[in-house]
Amino acid sequence: MAGVAAANGFPVLNLQAYLEGKTVLETRALVADLCRQFYTLGWVSGTGGSITIKVHDDSIPKPDQLIVMSPSGVQKERMISEDMYVLSSGGEVLSKPCPKSYPHKTPKCSDCAPLFMKAYQMCNAGAVIHSHGMESCLVTMINPLSNEFRIAHMEMIKGIFGHGYYDELVIPIIENTAYERELTKSLSEAISAYPKTTAVLVRNHGIYVWGDSWISAKTQAECYHYLFDAAIKLHQLGIDWTSPSHGFIKNESYQRVSKRKFEVYANAGLAFQASKPSRKCIVLDIEGTTTPISFVTEILFPYARDNVRKHLISTYDTIETKDDIELLRAQVLDDLEKGILGCTPIPPDDAGKEEVIESLVVNVEAMIKADRKITALKQLQGHIWRTGYDNNELQGVVFNDVPEALERWHDGGIKREVALMVRLGFLIGKSI
Repeated sequence: MAGVAAANGFPVLNLQAYLEGKTVLETRALVADLCRQFYTLGWVSGTGGSITIKVHDDSIPKPDQLIVMSPSGVQKERMISEDMYVLSSGGEVLSKPCPKSYPHKTPKCSDCAPLFMKAYQMCNAGAVIHSHGMESCLVTMINPLSNEFRIAHMEMIKGIFGHGYYDELVIPIIENTAYERELTKSLSEAISAYPKTTAVLVRNHGIYVWGDSWISAKTQAECYHYLFDAAIKLHQLGIDWTSPSHGFIKNESYQRVSKRKFEVYANAGLAFQASKPSRKCIVLDIEGTTTPISFVTEILFPYARDNVRKHLISTYDTIETKDDIELLRAQVLDDLEKGILGCTPIPPDDAGKEEVIESLVVNVEAMIKADRKITALKQLQGHIWRTGYDNNELQGVVFNDVPEALERWHDGGIKREVALMVRLGFLIGKSI
């Protein structure tokens, strides 16, 4: 069929017959099916988002292949193949859906069409996905001044075309506009400036992802959303997702942001002074909110690691430590059954204090090294920190405005609960 002139410049003798043929119909159905799937992922909810796929035909050069595109402003999870638009390679509408009765809107091709066409023309794409997934929106808001998203040393980077595990993934971020079509110029500029990219993020909005086929575009979109979700969660933990080591964020600007976050919570407490408290407690995050993250990572964690043996020896016969040991023993038994590396059996109590403590130290050090988030370890660490405070070996550190806020809440009638929060945090210790 290639090389035969036809209407709209499409190299097929009978265009109408081709539009009604198997290849186009299958692509229409595929777009509808993918939209339903993407709806379950939260990528195209609220009629937002869209997808477009080229009609693959080996007999037609890729630049000349027809384009199937989802409509705008419709319930994406309820679409059927007949709802799709078919466009020429130049963007001219060749086939459009028939109008439906109320409450359906008049059919309209996707508002993303101009941006989709840029991806087809500039990147030789075979499919383009526009997602409104929450991750793709939030990740652009972490640093509102940045025009790039960067992440390194994450396994799912391998799912992005042209990237391996050791590569840094860089995605340009463009600013949102009131109307989708107004993004066309900035998206084109981003593609030109980042020739390796297969995606462009739109701040406070979503992402455009493309690939040489619908499978490539879908795979990359899934990997991008995974990486965005990982970055958001690492950010919440105070971990730097942009560096290969993924260490804790220690720069001053991050600490200032964390401090401001506490100030927001603190200022909210002013409302309790104006009237009788309607709530009995205030729940606060600790790391980065009341206390610098560095205090936890550089003081508390190392202290617990270095004082395991000393703590167990001095408190071995107490009810509290006996409970800690039983909890650790149960955890180790479970770890041994699962084949977790680094754990060794803890002997029974009649084996002798020294032998039991030695095995406990080996297991606890392995848990700490693996950074395991388990109750048995956390409970023991908490008791070690309390002992450190009681012996004046630890001194809590908080941001300067924390004591003032706690006093304000205390004076406003929130007393025992705030004290309990501080006590559980083991962060202020004897300083209050």
